[in-house]
Amino acid sequence: MELVRWEPFAGLGNFRSMFDDLWDDGFSRGAIQNGARWHPAVDVLESKDAYLIHAELPGMKREDIKVEVKDGVLVLSGERKAEKLADGVEYRHTERVSAKFWRSFSLPETVKQDGIEANYKDGVLEIRVPKVEKAKPRQIEINVH
Repeated sequence: MELVRWEPFAGLGNFRSMFDDLWDDGFSRGAIQNGARWHPAVDVLESKDAYLIHAELPGMKREDIKVEVKDGVLVLSGERKAEKLADGVEYRHTERVSAKFWRSFSLPETVKQDGIEANYKDGVLEIRVPKVEKAKPRQIEINVH
């Protein structure tokens, strides 16, 4: 007789994966339009002075991208639009979807929100989020009266 090991939570891995896919692609950071999914690839880097967010937004125009900060959350949003085809031209296959997107990032209290800067070049958006200078400890002199 072969001993079978019972694992009561074995099926939860698939459930969690499906939930994560729904949450990631449908709500928190992506877009679903006509069955297509798209969200820009993002890298978050940290230096001693700032956080840097690099977002790949190939082929997008500056006016189709929005960066906002509200209540300690930085939100990157926009719309990637399909290119207009010339008369007599039609798609045979396409993988570049048209969709609205958003990505949100909770900011730590150690950042200077009014110093955030964004630059866009060659399809890459760079958002620089400066850190607040740390308060230096200082010795308090005790006066004697």
